[in-house]
Amino acid sequence: MDITFEKVSYAYQVNTPFEYLALEDVNFKIEDGSFTALIGHTGSGKSTILQHLNALVKPTKGKVIIGDTTITPESNLKGLKSLRKKVGLVFQFPEAQLFEETVGKDIAFGPQNFGVAPEEAMEMAKQALELVGLNDSYLDRSPFDLSGGQMRRVAIAGVLAMQPEVLVLDEPTAGLDPAGSVEMMALFERLHTEKGMTIVLVSHQMDDVTKYADKIVVLEGGTTIKEGTPVEVFSDPKWLKDKQLGVPTALAFYQELVDFADFKPGIYPLTLDQLADTVAGQLEGVDHVR
Repeated sequence: MDITFEKVSYAYQVNTPFEYLALEDVNFKIEDGSFTALIGHTGSGKSTILQHLNALVKPTKGKVIIGDTTITPESNLKGLKSLRKKVGLVFQFPEAQLFEETVGKDIAFGPQNFGVAPEEAMEMAKQALELVGLNDSYLDRSPFDLSGGQMRRVAIAGVLAMQPEVLVLDEPTAGLDPAGSVEMMALFERLHTEKGMTIVLVSHQMDDVTKYADKIVVLEGGTTIKEGTPVEVFSDPKWLKDKQLGVPTALAFYQELVDFADFKPGIYPLTLDQLADTVAGQLEGVDHVR
């Protein structure tokens, strides 16, 4: 299921003294089966775009096309409940939204809210738990007795139980330690590669963006300013510096080698594996270090 933004603008508190234009003339496409990352500074419009992805809000101008549904300023959002089942939205710290007395009941709540029978909903909860790496022994446990990482997995399982076609992730590793972050991103990669799920990632972690995303959309001031593959987006260090965007650790390290040793500029290793291969190749032709 493709998601397309066509000349989308969105204003908060329209026709009041506090009216604020959060998006202006936004155009981009999230292709079915892709892993797309949205990056940009705070206030660039990322969170507002996320709310459009499953019709929590509708554009002030333009249109958002989600699969075969077109959402315009005239659309009735109350009639789009089924659409929200297709696009699962995971906000920052989703574990804060856990509320049921058991893990199973919490995960099954969403399917039951859409009319699924309790027994079938509990089976869906079990399957969703397996997707996030937890077995069915967790079903009868209180979510509030789990570790922070386990609670987040349960919260994500609650979204996955709805069997969405698109999974939208807003800073999914926020607050996790490095090991937990790696495990969480590996989970999303499995959902993408093994289940064919479309992933939309909002993150300030450029290492995650370059390692997992096949397309990046850069936002600034409520509009799109660049989009392309990780290599295309990170191939202009001067532009990145001007826009005050972070760069992947591997690329930053290689730029240091360009500045202080006889390494060739214009090469863009974006992951640690690419960096290792690039440095090994460069060292073969280096006679000295300045």
